[in-house]
Parts: sequence; C-alpha cells; structure tokens
Amino acid sequence: MAHSTPVNTILEKKGRDTYSLPPDAMVYEAVKLMAENSVGSVLIKNCEELVGIFGERDYARKIVLRGRLSKETAIREVMSSPVQFVHADCTVDQAMSIMTELRIRHLPVLENGTVVGVVSIGDLVRWIVDEQAAEIGHLHAYITGQYPG
Repeated sequence: MAHSTPVNTILEKKGRDTYSLPPDAMVYEAVKLMAENSVGSVLIKNCEELVGIFGERDYARKIVLRGRLSKETAIREVMSSPVQFVHADCTVDQAMSIMTELRIRHLPVLENGTVVGVVSIGDLVRWIVDEQAAEIGHLHAYITGQYPG
C-alpha cells in the first residue's frame, strides 16, 4: 500500500511547533527544552539558518556514554550536522525511507527554505497505522454491505 500523503498533511494534523537553540547554547538547555515540551529533538539555528539538530540519541551517545557534562558542553560540539530535511510535499513513503535508511528519528520539514515543522518516525508510523485502520474499516463495511457508496 503506497503512502503518497505529503508530510505537510501530517503537520497540519499534529501541529507545526518547533523548538530551537543557537549552536553556542549548552546541551543542558537542549535537554531541558525537550523535556519541558515533550519532544525528542531541538533544531539548532544560527539566526534563522538551520545548522544542526540535537536529539535524545545525540545526548545518550555523545554526552552520557562519553562522560561529558551537559552544562559544560556546547551543542555545536555534539549536534548532528549537516541536517537531513525534506520539503513539505515529500510523501510519507519518501520520508519513511529516508529515516529508515539514515537511521534518524526526526526530520525537519522545509518550505521555501524555512522550517515549517518536524516529523518524527512515530508521527509517520502513527499516520500509516491510522490510514490502514481506516482502509480496513472501509473494506469491512463494503464486504458486510454497510458501505454507504
């Protein structure tokens, strides 16, 4: 089953809120911002330019496992860069393929060079599951003669 829905549709449903910090912010600020907003990543922007992304995996692998201190480490030292992103018209299938191939969990969405949101692997999986459930419901209704069409 192809998922040709653009990721922009997911953003319309889930919201377009993003959280960002400058590269010279300390890792502690990023972790605090993620915790306060229940998100798994923070965009790293130099003015309005997207220069990196910092997520829970970065924290675990580049801070905790290396014995670094989050209050003494600047994000620029441990952020993921360059940032993989997609355009708003990218399909769910394309985004899922990129995330799976690159083993990333968060994908900024750009429109005309501006960040308009972030989709997570969870957002994409949830969308696919909901879409499949709806299709199963339609098929069930059709088979049982309850389909309105």
